[in-house]
Amino acid sequence: MTYYLIKRLGVAAITVVIAVSLLYGMIHAVPGDPLSVVLGPRATPEMKAALNKRMGLDKPFVIQLGTFFINVLQGDLGTDVFTDTSVSEIFFGQLPFTVNLIFLAIGWSALLGIPLGCYSAVRRNTLIDKLTGVFSVGTIAIPSFVVALYSLLIFAVWLKWLPAIGAGKEGDFMDQLSHLLLPSFAVGLGWVGYLSRLVRASMLEVLGENHIRTARAFGLKESTIVLGYALRLAILPTVALLGVGIGNMLSGAVFAEIVFARPGVGKLIFDSVITRNYPLVMGSVIMTTILFVLFTTVADLISAFLDPRIRENL
Repeated sequence: MTYYLIKRLGVAAITVVIAVSLLYGMIHAVPGDPLSVVLGPRATPEMKAALNKRMGLDKPFVIQLGTFFINVLQGDLGTDVFTDTSVSEIFFGQLPFTVNLIFLAIGWSALLGIPLGCYSAVRRNTLIDKLTGVFSVGTIAIPSFVVALYSLLIFAVWLKWLPAIGAGKEGDFMDQLSHLLLPSFAVGLGWVGYLSRLVRASMLEVLGENHIRTARAFGLKESTIVLGYALRLAILPTVALLGVGIGNMLSGAVFAEIVFARPGVGKLIFDSVITRNYPLVMGSVIMTTILFVLFTTVADLISAFLDPRIRENL
């Protein structure tokens, strides 16, 4: 397990470096002059030159990238060019809003998707199984931003059941929860389909194995076989998917935070790209990349701990 952990962390570190390098290049390739955006159209050449040097944009791209990684290793993510505030302070101030949104979304989608997939596998080819299949494919096919717009229109505008925008009053748990319901519904709906389809496929495979037939031959209750034996093995691919799902929801949260005017990391990155705020963009991007890799790595380690065969295949 220790050898697997070292190799997995090495892969994670390489992934972060490659991803951040590509994103750094893509951001610099975006058309437009960031100096004019920051300083305004009336900025003098002297002001632009000073800011250009301050942001390090006067150096070659490779030097800029190397300097950025060196600063990150020292714990320095940069400084916001507009407010002169530490990027770390801004990012971690917005992170709790996104974390709450993601974990509520992945939580309710898992609580619904896993039982649906399990029940569909046990009742294979029945009407319930077919309806569940249609529902799963439908939720996967609908983009999260479409779900966000229509849920906002129906539940907030027409029915007026839930608040439309914002994150709720600070310190008021119930108000914050009510503001989370619609965004978490929009972000998590598609994952109900993913989880139910994956659990169904895994359950069908496990239910056909010899040890399940042996358990039935010994006269064990069907509920014991399904929940105590089959689901414990079938849930392993779901653990890995949940790790990837939490990471992917970081991107899905962008649409929800924009549509519902919520604070969060997604909206922070979106606004930073629009204003060409390089330090804030890169600091936020590298932290979200690290979080994505961290979630997937933890999911892989849990899967490897539960199933030793995974450790042998890396």
